[in-house]
Amino acid sequence: ESDAGDYTCVCGDKQSTASLAVHALPVLFKEELKNEEAQEGASVTLHCELTKAAPVLWKIGSKVLKASDKYQMRQPGTTAELVIRDLKEKDA
Repeated sequence: ESDAGDYTCVCGDKQSTASLAVHALPVLFKEELKNEEAQEGASVTLHCELTKAAPVLWKIGSKVLKASDKYQMRQPGTTAELVIRDLKEKDA
């Protein structure tokens, strides 16, 4: 999308200008989240892969998660990861 705009070809005192519109492709899941099982007290990493880099939100039910000692969010490139530490039964 950042390549959109007006482009001009200049030759001496003559020029030709055209406008370029770039239509963004939707972000899709290339790899979906997978069900996990883990022991109480352990940590688990959930991850999914997108077709292109884009911001994500992590939720449990309708509650949006925020980074803390318990939750760590990473997003290297097109992969989104959520690390949940010190698992409790209520984290299921």
